Amino acid sequence: MNRENPLVLGIESSCDETGIGIVRGTTLLSNTIASSMDEHARYGGVVPEVAARAHLEAMGPSIEAAMTEAGVTFEELDAIAVTSGPGLSGALMVGVGAAKALALSTGKPFYAVNHLVGHVGADILDTRGEPFDYPTIALLVSGGHTSLLLVRDLVGDVELLGETIDDAAGEAFDKVARILGLPYPGGPQIDRAAEGGNPAAIRFPRGLSLPKDMAAHRYDFSFSGLKTAVARWVERAEDAGEEVPIADVAASFREAVVDVLVTKAINACTDLGVPRLLLGGGVVANARLREVAAERAAAAGVALRIPPFSLCTDNGAMIAALAAQLIMAGKEPSSLGVAADSTLPVTEIQVAELTAGS
Repeated sequence: MNRENPLVLGIESSCDETGIGIVRGTTLLSNTIASSMDEHARYGGVVPEVAARAHLEAMGPSIEAAMTEAGVTFEELDAIAVTSGPGLSGALMVGVGAAKALALSTGKPFYAVNHLVGHVGADILDTRGEPFDYPTIALLVSGGHTSLLLVRDLVGDVELLGETIDDAAGEAFDKVARILGLPYPGGPQIDRAAEGGNPAAIRFPRGLSLPKDMAAHRYDFSFSGLKTAVARWVERAEDAGEEVPIADVAASFREAVVDVLVTKAINACTDLGVPRLLLGGGVVANARLREVAAERAAAAGVALRIPPFSLCTDNGAMIAALAAQLIMAGKEPSSLGVAADSTLPVTEIQVAELTAGS
């Protein structure tokens, strides 16, 4: 196995996107994504069974497309990598099963890695030529995860500073979009609806930001109360026979989410003396989040990094990139006995062995 510049195929299937990526060291060769979002839209959210079936149908064609785009053969690969967790159990099992099958049939080493740490690894594939420095604070925001990490070493030392204690930010966007009569997925719909709206029109609550909350939950997030506050505001307006100002509600809700996310991330940078912040996850596509993060990071003297959008959403390239880093660091392959783990902690960067009770 080439440990200096390994050629790795990565498989990501933690939610509703079948991602296959191929990297050589830190160079991206292909990034194929098959999304089942349209199938979930009719239900207003991701249905685990539908996602798993969609992965089964998309896996083979996606692997073939990625290999063709990269212009490589299975014989040339140095390793097969896969998301072992966290994520939806059934969806993860499809990806893990496919990766094991490929590893067995090709005789290539198998690396089972952490989905959340993979989002941080995506930044390594950035083409700007700027080195990835440690330590860094990473804010990962998606439909299923809202996490704040301290990354001292991508392959050996990742600490969870805080996470959502209820809804993830992406879930909150989906639920508020439904309240406002907007279609799924809610993130881009809220973003569009907020155009022209006044973000200061309604002062929605900032979860876990009061002094009494900050002692125990300084880096944790909560969006369930915010979602409920929006629902109650809309109900009161409708009960009074008033027209609901969709743009103002959307803009005010978005501002509350962005304010909490960025404030807690910058707090972590300041408190821990880390002058670097990385954003990752699909919600990073939100225009206001990127704008506010850039403004506040600059004011705090914090360098902000945001991978290209194609590498922010769930993708196989980030999984391949993380595995390549593990290989270059001398880490041994995972056992083929490891299983998908829907609650895999972020501190477990690579699942190396089958654990008791798995």
